[in-house]
Amino acid sequence: MSEVLVLVDHVGGSVRKTTHEMLTIARRIGEPSAVFIGQLSDDAAGALRQYGAAKIYVVDPNALGPYLVAPKAEVLAQLVGSVTPAAVLVSSSAEGKEVAARVAVRTDSGIITDAVDVQPEGGTPGGAPVTTQSVFAGSYTVQATVTRGTPIIAVKPNAATPERAEGAGTVENVPVSISSSAKGARMTGVEPKKASGRPELTEAAIVVAGGRGTGGNFEPVEALADSLGAAVGASRAAVDSGWYPHSFQIGQTGKVVSPQLYVATGISGAIQHRAGMQTSKTIVAVNKDEEAPIFELADFGVVGDLHTVLPAATEEIEKRKG
Repeated sequence: MSEVLVLVDHVGGSVRKTTHEMLTIARRIGEPSAVFIGQLSDDAAGALRQYGAAKIYVVDPNALGPYLVAPKAEVLAQLVGSVTPAAVLVSSSAEGKEVAARVAVRTDSGIITDAVDVQPEGGTPGGAPVTTQSVFAGSYTVQATVTRGTPIIAVKPNAATPERAEGAGTVENVPVSISSSAKGARMTGVEPKKASGRPELTEAAIVVAGGRGTGGNFEPVEALADSLGAAVGASRAAVDSGWYPHSFQIGQTGKVVSPQLYVATGISGAIQHRAGMQTSKTIVAVNKDEEAPIFELADFGVVGDLHTVLPAATEEIEKRKG
C-alpha cells in the first residue's frame, strides 16, 4: 500500500494524542509515515512506532529557521513530490490548516478541513479516503473525497480512537531546501502558554461548558470538569458578559470542539453555540428550562438548576473515584 504522511503534532518533542489518532486513521488507507519537525527523542520515536509508523521522516528545525509556517509547508510539499503518498494528514489546528492549505496549493491538490472521520472508500483497507464533515454551522453532515492530486486532510481532534499497532519506525533524515519566499515572516518572540492543569479545549476528550445560566459563577462548572479530567468551555453569552475569557468560547465565532463527552450547563443551545459542539459523540445538557433548544440535541438531559445538579454530580464522581 502507498504511504500516508502524518505531520506529527508535538509539544517540546512530546507527541500529542492527536498524532496517535491520525496514525490510526492512516492505517485504514495506507502505510503510515510520520513527519517529525524537531529533535526526535527516543521517547517520541517509540510513541510513533507504537501507533504504527513504518517510517519517521525527521526534519531539523534549525534548517527551517525562525519563520512561520511556510517552511514547514515547503518541506511537506517536497516530501509529497518525492513519496507520492496516498494522502497527507495534519491536525486541524490553526497552524495545521494553514500548512495544509499551502501544501495543497504547492502540489496542486484538493484539501478537506475539519474532518471528524476518515474512512477508506467502500470500507476496503487501502481505499481512497472518504471524509465526514459538519458544515454550514452544523446544519449538515457531508461526506467528501478529493478528486485532484494528493488528498490533503486536516483532521479534528477526537476523530478516531487511538489504536496501537507496532510499526518499524525506520528513521530517515530529510534534506531541507527552503525558498526565499518562505522567509517573508519571522518570529521575533515566543512566550510559553500558562498551564491551567486542564486539557487543551480543542483536544480534550471531555468538555464541560457553562453559559448564561451560571450567572457568572463558574465554580460548579470547573469543579465538575476537574473531577472528570475535562476541559472547561463557555458560551458566547458567558464570554460577552465577561464571566470567562474569550479563548474558552465555543461556537461559530469561537472554538469548535468534538469531544467524546460534552456537558452543556446553563446553555440554551442557540445555533451559534451548536455549530461549535454538535459533532460531540455524547452530549449531556443541564438546564432549568425544559424547553431549551439544547435538549433537542442532547443524548441525555437533566432539567434542573446547575448550581444544585453539578455539585451533586461532582460529589458522586469523587466518591466513586475514591
